[in-house]
Amino acid sequence: MAAVTVAGLSRRWGLSAPLVLVVAGLLFTFIPGVPGFELDPEFVLYVFLPPLLFSAAWQISYYNLRENVRPIGLLSFGLVLFTTFVVGYSAYYLVPDLPLAAAFVLGAIIAPPDAVAAVSVAQRLGLPRRTVTILVGESLFNDATALTAFRVAVAAAAGAGFTLLDGTGRFLFAAVAGAAIGLVLGPPLHWLRTRLNDPIVENGVAVLAPFAAYLIAEALHASGVIAVVVSGLYLGHRFTESAAVTRIIGHAFWKVVIFILESVVFLVIGLQLPAVLDGVSGYGWASLMWWAVAIFAITVVTRFVWVFPAAFLPRLLSARIREKEAWYGWRGPVVVSWAGMRGVVSLAAAFAVPILTSSREPFPGRDLILFLTFTTVLATLLVHGMTFPMLIRRLGVGSADEEYTDRVAEAGAQHAAAKAALERLEELVAAEPKAIDETVTERLRQLAEHRQLRAWERLGGGTGPEGEEVPTSTYRRLRREMLAAERQVFIQMRDERRLDDEVMNRVLHELDLEEAALNRD
Repeated sequence: MAAVTVAGLSRRWGLSAPLVLVVAGLLFTFIPGVPGFELDPEFVLYVFLPPLLFSAAWQISYYNLRENVRPIGLLSFGLVLFTTFVVGYSAYYLVPDLPLAAAFVLGAIIAPPDAVAAVSVAQRLGLPRRTVTILVGESLFNDATALTAFRVAVAAAAGAGFTLLDGTGRFLFAAVAGAAIGLVLGPPLHWLRTRLNDPIVENGVAVLAPFAAYLIAEALHASGVIAVVVSGLYLGHRFTESAAVTRIIGHAFWKVVIFILESVVFLVIGLQLPAVLDGVSGYGWASLMWWAVAIFAITVVTRFVWVFPAAFLPRLLSARIREKEAWYGWRGPVVVSWAGMRGVVSLAAAFAVPILTSSREPFPGRDLILFLTFTTVLATLLVHGMTFPMLIRRLGVGSADEEYTDRVAEAGAQHAAAKAALERLEELVAAEPKAIDETVTERLRQLAEHRQLRAWERLGGGTGPEGEEVPTSTYRRLRREMLAAERQVFIQMRDERRLDDEVMNRVLHELDLEEAALNRD
């Protein structure tokens, strides 16, 4: 309730909901009587993570992802491992009480950025589609790399005798097996959904899919993250084959669920403050602050050190890449570098560090790992989050040209689709010349032509050259008023008990669908 309230007010006031939620969580911890709340890592990894990943994979374009596989791979695999090693060695030399194996555990924990906050800001401020795709693609796959590296590092620190070769083999098995499980689950789930002919049950299958993929993969010691992402990509790519009502219900359902889950996740981050501080009460505050600032700065700089060579070197070495990929200069790498906000997956991994090693000794530096993870997550969310919108505006990295191109492409597609619809209508009329009333065909022609004109007129923002209202804008405005009048009659008849609620809800749903189509602009 608190999360939804804070997030709702943030949206109403035009604020960044993730940042406000984190700050609200911190403030709640200072209210007397508020109970302590320690994050359950399994609850995050098994309940929150699958639907969040699945929804993001469902919505992202498979083609855009495929076209950007190189930069996404360099970030989600290369950068995560690079960050693990750099932060690990840095923490080992900076923090006296942290052994090398435990330092690598810390590096693996804070290596994966959580792009939820960054992408929400990026989409609102209109970053180029390719940049948004890269950030989303990174967030989809980097958790798999980081969690696998984390398990290998924990095993080494706990005395399980893992070698680098063992870790590499485990990582490759987890990635390949996870992708295979996602691919195996995707087709039968899609086949089942398309044959149920029940929108509610079809969406119910989609809700269960991420949990099934994650549980099966983890039970087989594969990557549950990759299994969820691959199955989500497959089902999302084939979602166009579902019925219209299924798509409408599914789209609305996932928007609400993800809004609630993300709100709770960011609030929970702030609520971890008491649990984190209790573990480091024996250390001096000056040392703790120095270590926290240093690890945060190293994490930020490491991302810049990796992103710029990864962006420039392939273009310098390959003429094919220069011809194929759009280039935004140095501004694009700056934006991607500054979008490295950490999130709840890092905190969940930190809380998942075992209390005891295999020899029943306390896990070395566990409280420090938890503290440094929390401070890094908090600092990246607040510092990056508050400055990210300003950075985008200052750099002038926008997608105005891309938006215009999209509108032109949409208008062309609407024109071609309307033409095909009119041709099909003429074929049907010719096949049944006496069975179809002329008024019906005329109304269908007008509807097709209206859609055709609306797409072109949207290019002008809904106004003519002199600023006057164009016909389609007038049509939408007047039709909305008519729908409001119809709706009022149905409600009044319900209140007068001349119409049953079930009947009223059915007719209102039809009006709502039409109004939703009118409001699309």
